[in-house]
Amino acid sequence: MNSSMSGALLAMRIAAFGALVALMMAGEAAAHASLTGAEPADGSVGENAPSALRLDFNEPVSPLVLRIVRPDGEALDLEDFEVRDRTVEIGAPPGLGEGTHVLTWRVVSSDGHPVGGSVVFSIGAPSAAPPALGEPVDRTVSAANWLAKLGIYVGLFPGAGGAFALAWFVSRSRPAARPVLATILVGLMATAVSPGLQGLDALGAPMARLSDPMVWSAGLATSYGPTIKLMLAGLAATALSVLSAGPALSKFLAAAGLAAGAYALTLSGHASAAEPQWLTRPAVALHAAGIAVWVGALVPLGLALRADAPDAITGLKRFSMFIPFAVAALIAAGIVLAIIQVETPAALTGTAYGQLFLAKLGCLAALFALAAFNRWKLTRPVLAQDANARTKLVRSIAAETLVVLVIIAVAAGWRFTPPPRALAIAAAQPALVHIHTADGMADVAVTPGRAGAVSVSAVIMTGDFGPLDAKEVAFVFSSPSAGIEPFRREAQRHGDGSWRADGVILPLPGLWTVRLDILVTDFDIVRLSTQIEIRP
Repeated sequence: MNSSMSGALLAMRIAAFGALVALMMAGEAAAHASLTGAEPADGSVGENAPSALRLDFNEPVSPLVLRIVRPDGEALDLEDFEVRDRTVEIGAPPGLGEGTHVLTWRVVSSDGHPVGGSVVFSIGAPSAAPPALGEPVDRTVSAANWLAKLGIYVGLFPGAGGAFALAWFVSRSRPAARPVLATILVGLMATAVSPGLQGLDALGAPMARLSDPMVWSAGLATSYGPTIKLMLAGLAATALSVLSAGPALSKFLAAAGLAAGAYALTLSGHASAAEPQWLTRPAVALHAAGIAVWVGALVPLGLALRADAPDAITGLKRFSMFIPFAVAALIAAGIVLAIIQVETPAALTGTAYGQLFLAKLGCLAALFALAAFNRWKLTRPVLAQDANARTKLVRSIAAETLVVLVIIAVAAGWRFTPPPRALAIAAAQPALVHIHTADGMADVAVTPGRAGAVSVSAVIMTGDFGPLDAKEVAFVFSSPSAGIEPFRREAQRHGDGSWRADGVILPLPGLWTVRLDILVTDFDIVRLSTQIEIRP
């Protein structure tokens, strides 16, 4: 070993710290859809059966399963529906009788993540016992999806990144070819099974239905489908690069495969729906590529050092020259993604996404402590040709690789946790409700649709959709279940024809009664009343 190797080892330590900072900060740059309103409202009791059903979401969705469960437990699939931007309008099935009904739904948003839920409403009076909803989703599906995500990351980062290192850093002696091929194979297998697992998750189906062609079609039909196809192509190219005997072809296949795998991550997940996409998608690709270059180099370089390969020192030099640019790019991309996804420091402890972030921070601290020990305790003996210290340094690289795998495993958990950015968007969405009687109708919006200070607006019309020229409008809120008596807030008319009251305080979440007192003349008043769900 000489001074050039010392510099290369130092560069590896710096690269390790920088790459893991960015990896810890960003993760899978990927928004889950959430329900913002429904008609009938959740928990409402109406006198008559609704003529139509409506689900409002915070972003555009594609329905996967729409079903209503009658009071007697009979489940009916709802196939008469229409999607209008963020709203799913559903034709109510005939024969909805008295009692409690459950409208259960499962949709997939543009980021490819399926979500589901239920809206409970009653006609006439609630049933003595709510209808049964059937068996919950098989928990093994979530575990299998996590393992598949972990396998894809293993194939991309140590696998495709390792193939890149073999082609560009240690091209003559390749003792790491088999381990790298093994990780790529893991990635290919995980990617190949992912459409089926995604379909199970999308449909809320149990693991027993994995062989169902409909399940695989559902998985490929989501935005995750293009990710799977491109990832398969990228990993296959990197495998061919390892097997190729031609250096030029090997370098081309390794670079192209790595680029394809990194870009595949931008086609689905939180980042695919995050704005501005012209920034978030390239940041994800750049971030993933940078991580793969660094993580993938650990095993080939470590094995080259252990075997005292003739190109070990040359490989370290090449790596030390190349990695500062990759680290700078991935840190910049990681900072951008962290700012977009986390937004506020409070989200670090207040959300599951933030808690995973902190878990990765703990792993990073352990890694940095290990890197510091290696730098200050092992580097000098290695430079002095201490064979024992060299062995310890190789083991240290192996330990770093294990820590990186732990961090990747934690990152795979982000698939199930919407980022704070998405939660903030959902929380800011209005609660919407439509009131329609013979005397009048109104579309009421409470913004944001959660407890606290809100703005309440309404567009009013006559019962036959004609203009309603009101002199005054007031909103009256009450929450009988919470013991809150009616309180009145006067509304002001705006230039667009709507009536609005700002600074209304709704102190508690839950089901509220909202009434509109519409003064048409000095002697004629129209009152419209309904219930609206206010989120926490």
